Amino acid sequence: MTQSHPRISKAVIPAAGLGTRFLPATKATPKEMLPVVDKPAIQYVVEEAVSAGLDDVLMVTGRNKRPLEDHFDRNYELESALETKGDAERLAKVRESSDLAMIHYVRQGDPRGLGHAVLCAAPHVGHEPFAVLLGDDLIDPRDPLLQRMIETQEQYGGSVVALMEVAPEQIHLYGCAAVEATGDSDVVKVTGLVEKPDAADAPSSYAIIGRYVLDPHIFGILRTTEPGRGGEIQLTDALQQLAADEKIGGPVHGVVFKGRRYDTGDRGDYLRAIVRLACEREDLGPDFRAWLQRYVAEEM
Repeated sequence: MTQSHPRISKAVIPAAGLGTRFLPATKATPKEMLPVVDKPAIQYVVEEAVSAGLDDVLMVTGRNKRPLEDHFDRNYELESALETKGDAERLAKVRESSDLAMIHYVRQGDPRGLGHAVLCAAPHVGHEPFAVLLGDDLIDPRDPLLQRMIETQEQYGGSVVALMEVAPEQIHLYGCAAVEATGDSDVVKVTGLVEKPDAADAPSSYAIIGRYVLDPHIFGILRTTEPGRGGEIQLTDALQQLAADEKIGGPVHGVVFKGRRYDTGDRGDYLRAIVRLACEREDLGPDFRAWLQRYVAEEM
């Protein structure tokens, strides 16, 4: 039965990580600003939030993240130069990022984990349910995962996580969910969560990927959550408490995602994401695919 729950309007994007896996490129450039074809990864994430109807975006940043703010701000000198040249196409691309959404910023002073980053959003979010989008996971716009998660939260209340089946040898890289079936084929009820378990200890093959729709009661839990794996405050640990006691902030459900996901948090997957997205572009794809086929045939 469909229930009535507050409409979600706010998205939180944690962006305070140091990007150590991409050094030295991220020594002076935030990892979120690394280009995926011709747009920084963070812009894809903001566009996804906006497409799902969330035009109030809070970025949780840290030191050396000023380029994020600059990217989503107006650049009057560049715009003026393009206008003078009559380059309307590039002018539109430059203005696109600054016109996407109302974007706010807050700093995570201490890098104390994802749970702490989400807690930094509490004053902005208030008592409303909200979405969290991690910048390392890019979801293809043809697969509206976030919209489906919002619909699920509106139906069931509580919180919703995005789940994807992974191979047993990969489950230690993710949070993992114990689940029960529901009346919806792509929705499961989460009964337990564990952060990065060994394959032998994993309760399922369902891994949590970087999309969440959270009940605001999560903030109260995060304030008292002790550091967990890696000495950090884990969002997974707080969600485990919600899943264990629905009276706190409603149930936790998972949307099982089987669409196209591009992982830009790993160097190899980052390169594969660029190739896949470039191949699918109407303006770049035909020539790039032809070159790629020749390269593989001749060099590999």
